Amino acid sequence: MAKSADAFRTISEAAHELDVPQHVLRHWEEVFGQVRPMRRAGGRRYYRPLDIDLLRGIRVLLYEQRYTTKGVQKIFKDEGVKYVSELGRRAAAGESVDVRPVLEDDAEAPDQTETLELGAAEAFKAAPLSPDMRRALKALLARLENVQDALDQAALALEAIEPEQGEAAAE
Repeated sequence: MAKSADAFRTISEAAHELDVPQHVLRHWEEVFGQVRPMRRAGGRRYYRPLDIDLLRGIRVLLYEQRYTTKGVQKIFKDEGVKYVSELGRRAAAGESVDVRPVLEDDAEAPDQTETLELGAAEAFKAAPLSPDMRRALKALLARLENVQDALDQAALALEAIEPEQGEAAAE
């Protein structure tokens, strides 16, 4: 019987699902600090669905997009964990995975007549951003992604604790 998509995976199951050896997963844990599977008694690793998505994203970047380890670390730094996880989710869904292009700072200003025809939200989207504003927005986005990661980790930890409490009550 196959495990559900939400079930935790052992290192052997994760390695089989990702088609990489187990030692590669352990190496990725060392090289990419963002990979942090849960550990149980005896140091056994359990990979959550979010961990599998992240590992699949790393695999896509290294094996399919042909990035170096340093290149993937830079993507983590520039784009965040959510971006790499999303690459993994898209790869699992069979979608094409291309690294998104970097926004150009010197985009041309929209035509005044275009801006008048657009609604307020569309006009805001069409207006070019200054480099300072772009940096501030990227920093804010990175902080929001970190908060989302922390919330995801907390939710997974709570989910892992609830079954343990139910088992203790049954005894």
